[in-house]
Amino acid sequence: MKKVLFVILGLLVLGAAAAGVLYWQATKGVSASALEATYASSADRFVDVAGARVRIREEGNPAAPPVVLIHGFSHSLETWDGWANALKTEYRVIRYDLLGHGLTGPDPQSRYSPIERAAFLGEILNALDIEQAAIAGNSLGGLAAWRFASENSAQVSALILISPGAYPLNSVSDEPADIPAAMKAYLMTAPEAGVRASAELIYADDEKIAEERLAVMRDMIRREGNGAALIQSLEEFTLPDPTEALAQIEAPTLILWGEDDIIIPIEQGRKIESAIPDARLIAYPGVGHAAQEEAPEQTVADAIAFLQTHREAAETGAE
Repeated sequence: MKKVLFVILGLLVLGAAAAGVLYWQATKGVSASALEATYASSADRFVDVAGARVRIREEGNPAAPPVVLIHGFSHSLETWDGWANALKTEYRVIRYDLLGHGLTGPDPQSRYSPIERAAFLGEILNALDIEQAAIAGNSLGGLAAWRFASENSAQVSALILISPGAYPLNSVSDEPADIPAAMKAYLMTAPEAGVRASAELIYADDEKIAEERLAVMRDMIRREGNGAALIQSLEEFTLPDPTEALAQIEAPTLILWGEDDIIIPIEQGRKIESAIPDARLIAYPGVGHAAQEEAPEQTVADAIAFLQTHREAAETGAE
């Protein structure tokens, strides 16, 4: 049976330390240039957004309606590969590495709190000259997405949330939780066994975890500067009661949740559905915390049907 994330990662990291992991190895990280040479695609560009150099990937028809995809904590834009391939035939698909994540790397201004991440989404839209977009986010990305939508209704045509952070959880509420030393060590070293254990907590079906995906996850955490940025993100992470803010969301909202999500239980999804005026929840049996990765075909089909329905309604209303 799967255990609490901090406990498993703590044991793995301490075991690695006992085997001789040196401090300089933990803090040096992998060079940004090496990772960019490996992972940056022809669809990627690095854009100066409000003082930060951000990796942004755009695919599809530039003239089509934009859809922005936002990944979760410690992950990168690669989490959306399955969705992007399906969406880009009909939409302008935009994804970016969050500040302190992936190839974006640390933010010179350390804007890592959930409120700052939501505000930075607005900076991304401004930098790309996007007046309105459909926004989809998973976990931390979902938290940023709904917070932005609650305060910027005119800029969000539709909202898709996949197991987003929202209600207080695991001692995180108005104040951040204490971060165990073992978790800090994990984020600074990203040992192979620890990354695999993390993936096994995120996925409900361990057999769906590809070795290539594990390599990407590990490399992105180990990018120089990201470990410290991820720790700071946790130190600033709060989940105050969201009920009032969720009620302010005007965009039609689709909530997707794995029934076997042990990171954020599906009960929170039902609460979010009740709190947002125009929301619908779809649950997926045998799926965990990152449904867009574990069940990409099924989840993106539901997302496309949702987007198409509201796209047609908007076009009809404009006639």
